[in-house]
Amino acid sequence: MNTTLTALIVLACLIGAVLLGMVLRRCLPDRHLSSDSRDVIKLAIGLVATMSALVLGLLVSSAKGSYDTERSEVIQMAAKVAFLERVLTVYGPEAAEARMRFHEAVEEAVRAMWPREASGSAHLAADPKTGNAVYAAVQDLSPRDDTQRKLKDQATTLATELGQLRSLLVAQSAPSVSTPMLIILVSWLMVIFLGFTALAPPNPTAAVALTISAFAVSGATFS
Repeated sequence: MNTTLTALIVLACLIGAVLLGMVLRRCLPDRHLSSDSRDVIKLAIGLVATMSALVLGLLVSSAKGSYDTERSEVIQMAAKVAFLERVLTVYGPEAAEARMRFHEAVEEAVRAMWPREASGSAHLAADPKTGNAVYAAVQDLSPRDDTQRKLKDQATTLATELGQLRSLLVAQSAPSVSTPMLIILVSWLMVIFLGFTALAPPNPTAAVALTISAFAVSGATFS
């Protein structure tokens, strides 16, 4: 699911819980909001809040770990792309066809992963035909001496490693947080906000504070 849409859904659910809590507070008789009842409600909310904090921490940590891993792999790909370009350049004019195929593959990959249109979606999966064309062009090189032979071997290794890194990015693009866990977490957060609103005094300051908290919590799910 789109992360922005997920965060907006969570925000809507939490604001809905706040509004429901305001209505519930008006409907509850005073005996249900006595000091003893408040203490029990606070203990229950505290327990749910602790579990929610643990799950939120795991969610943020998982998102941070996935981001760092993918960022490292993209940096490795960029370095290998630059180095493969250098290897083909040093090989000589005979590698012109391979360089042209390689440039086309890189341009296509950049357009797919970072589309110019803001509304466009990124596609990590590479076109097999483009990758195969680059690999075939490198294999078609005919070394004339030991230097070109070593350069061809190096280019073959780099092309293979680039394909492996691209496949690894595709495999890691799956969401790291399961949908049932996210639904359970949102349910817990709704219980917390509902309880807080039911106990809070009916004034604009409390409502604004709870709304800001809802924005903050929904921002944590933007991962």
